[in-house]
Amino acid sequence: MDGENTNGKEKKRGEIYRVAGPVVTAVGLAPRMYDVVFVGQENLMGEVIGLVREKTIIQVYEDTSGIKPGEEVFDTGNPLMVELGPGLLGSIYDGIQRPLKVLKDKMGDYIKRGLSAPGIDRERAWKFTPLVNQGDTINGGGIIGSVREAQIEHLIITPPNAHGKIEQIKSGNLKVEDTVCILENGKSISMMQKWPVRVPRPIIEKLLPEMPLITGQRVLDTFFPLAKGGTAAIPGGFGTGKTVTQHQLSKWSDSKIVIYVGCGERGNEMTEVLTEFPKLEDPQTGAPLMQRTVLIANTSNMPVAAREASVYTGITIAEYFRDMGYHVSLMADSTSRWAEAMREISSRLEEMPGEEGYPAYLSARLSDFYERAGRVTALSGREGSVSIIGAVSPQGGDFSEPVTQGTLRIVKVFWALDTKLRERRHFPAINWLTSYSLYTPMMEEWFKEKVSEDFPRLRSWAMEVLQKEAELQEIVQLVGSDALPEEQRLLLEIARMLREIFLQQDAYHKVDTYSDISRQYVLLQAIKKFSDIAQRGVQLGVGVRDIANMKSKVMLGKVRFEENFDQELKTISQLMEDEFNQLEASL
Repeated sequence: MDGENTNGKEKKRGEIYRVAGPVVTAVGLAPRMYDVVFVGQENLMGEVIGLVREKTIIQVYEDTSGIKPGEEVFDTGNPLMVELGPGLLGSIYDGIQRPLKVLKDKMGDYIKRGLSAPGIDRERAWKFTPLVNQGDTINGGGIIGSVREAQIEHLIITPPNAHGKIEQIKSGNLKVEDTVCILENGKSISMMQKWPVRVPRPIIEKLLPEMPLITGQRVLDTFFPLAKGGTAAIPGGFGTGKTVTQHQLSKWSDSKIVIYVGCGERGNEMTEVLTEFPKLEDPQTGAPLMQRTVLIANTSNMPVAAREASVYTGITIAEYFRDMGYHVSLMADSTSRWAEAMREISSRLEEMPGEEGYPAYLSARLSDFYERAGRVTALSGREGSVSIIGAVSPQGGDFSEPVTQGTLRIVKVFWALDTKLRERRHFPAINWLTSYSLYTPMMEEWFKEKVSEDFPRLRSWAMEVLQKEAELQEIVQLVGSDALPEEQRLLLEIARMLREIFLQQDAYHKVDTYSDISRQYVLLQAIKKFSDIAQRGVQLGVGVRDIANMKSKVMLGKVRFEENFDQELKTISQLMEDEFNQLEASL
């Protein structure tokens, strides 16, 4: 809890009584719940998840094949903790913060059981610059100095229980375990601390979600915005674009730090993440995106217990950077695999199953995870946030299954990926009729102030057009669009423009991959202007077929790919007015 290293505690010894997959029962111990233990001759790492009279139930984070009753079990006396300090950024960990690159160097591509390594490099020296002076008084969670880690100023934060007057403060090249600060009460502070993963880091207060997380994706920022410190779910069937959407959010969102948790994903998908992320260029700095990213890789063939722990490891690291005053995005891909791990462990424990075999506490665990998001005032006095975007992989694309429904009861933003849109090659395949954002009303003032006073009204108009189009589609399928009145045919044409020009976005096009919020506004404003002029033309007798064939409409469909977007849009706007004047004059 206090962030100190307590590995010096004497270990308690017991022995294995029973083995059932990753669940091991031991006797002869007197541990606390969630203590970390080492099981068997190979010292397999595990965690206490149940205490029944003299028996201790342990979930082991590694494969348990070969271990047998009678082998020794050691209790460390500490819960599962992550190491926090310089060296996190750019790292690739497994679910319990073992650095995969270090383990690969030791063992090659196939890592043996029981092998471990520190989460943070102990030998690397960092240039520590103090930000406080001798004699200053600090409080718990205060900032005492900084080191430069790639493109990020990594602030050194004191443990929450460390407070008092500074007796000594160092500077220069130091290792993470070296003492950098000594208080008058004798407490020594290093650049590294430890924190239990299941305990949220303390804050001063939680702030209202009034600022959007700008992603550069038009369908998200304009129609279904996510607040900084907010929670979002991206459910969708296979191939609908969950991973690509999270890649876009990682690269383009205005977060300073990205934590990507690959929780139980297929090996080939995780391989793509591990190979593609180092190649991505950070648009904020021009440096590799990995320099402000932490990857946690836990593939579907890895032990399920470590998968269950991986999301807690990720959120604890995210809270650490939040406490420095940074905005952090956490991508969890996917929480369905996390829930499946809980289901497997629950069945091994012979617990009473809930819906579809998931444990009865599924919703509580989901809530514990998502509730750790938020925009806060940290103990350091700085404002930071953790935004959680969780991908959900419902079997067969069925959104009524327990994990999706449990997630929807908690999160405030729902980005529903649609298989039919994917089949029509509409990307991102986010269904604008079933998606929603509950943060929109709280952020209207921000959009009015930072973008335009009429931005909320423009968004409402576009959504109304798309909803009316959906209502008309049933009639069109029965009688065809030619049987509709001109006004309704025009509405279908405007809705098609909104879908093809605004909602569709090419993630691989160098210009269209990111759309600034001001650019989103002027593009939507141009479509609204076309709609207003077209409605006036229809009332005067201009045919919808003539309107659909206008050159300005064709140019409007291509302008999002133009580098000189603003100038092109002005030209199109003037051409639009000239063409309608000509059509009206010819009547």
